[in-house]
Amino acid sequence: MEWVNETLVREFVFLGFSSLAGLQQLLFVVFLLMYLFTLGTNAIIISTIVLDRALHTPMYFFLAVLSCSETCYTFIIVPKMLVDLLAQKKTISFMGCAIQMFSFLFLGCSHSFLLAAMGYDRYVAICNPLRYTVLMGYGVCMGLVAAACVCGFTVAQIITSLIFHLPFHSSNQLHHFFCDISPVLKVASHHNHFSQLVIIMLCALVLVIPLLLILVSYIRILSAILQFPSTLGRYKAFSTCASHLIIVIVHYGCASFIYLRPKSTYSSSWDALISVSYTILTPLFNPMIYSLRNKEFKSALQRVMGRTISLP
Repeated sequence: MEWVNETLVREFVFLGFSSLAGLQQLLFVVFLLMYLFTLGTNAIIISTIVLDRALHTPMYFFLAVLSCSETCYTFIIVPKMLVDLLAQKKTISFMGCAIQMFSFLFLGCSHSFLLAAMGYDRYVAICNPLRYTVLMGYGVCMGLVAAACVCGFTVAQIITSLIFHLPFHSSNQLHHFFCDISPVLKVASHHNHFSQLVIIMLCALVLVIPLLLILVSYIRILSAILQFPSTLGRYKAFSTCASHLIIVIVHYGCASFIYLRPKSTYSSSWDALISVSYTILTPLFNPMIYSLRNKEFKSALQRVMGRTISLP
């Protein structure tokens, strides 16, 4: 790690909420409650899926993995942000910043590919229902999750290495509340155009490739649903995809705004606001969108709670 010793910047200072100095205690309470609610709902989802055999299906397997991913995703950012809201000195070490960025990118990129895997699962369930258990066996599901993690790890490793090999000699002030790509690049003393091009291309590929796979899946799903003879059948088939579609739109909308726009349009205040949406609000609403409004999941939760209460 010779490149760490060559830089003059030993730590970074977060300025993400510096303009809201009078509201930081209120923000701490609000974000803490949201974070605890997110942890609680994800814990309920994971434990219910594990404990109830009726939910041992590919769709709920992917949902459990998604809940684990979002729990880790928020753990990387939110606890540090909460501490900084009450601290006078809002700093993170150079190495700590690199680790936070790598972890955030790894989970975020894996999330994109995981959403593509969930889209494929819905495609198989609707278009090939008789072969669903064969095409989406345990080995296939594990392989799709492993592939998503490998893609996320590779992209995160390359981007983090490229960014933290840049020289940081001048400012160490990040106009953000965590180590995201744009704020860290902005304080680098020298910008390597090749590195920037590679980073932009990787961000684009991570967003475009899974999105194209999802679009192909839903084009096939839509064509299959339109051939259903009854309106009720079409409604039931589409309702199984509605939650996934909502999360896809929110995820790719926020990510595209942050990572696929020209550098000239960079705004630290807007980026911090958008980042709050996909680091706190999206993980907060995802469990409710995916599971807590799902009748099958509610029934399973009631069964698990009933067995737990009757154990004594």
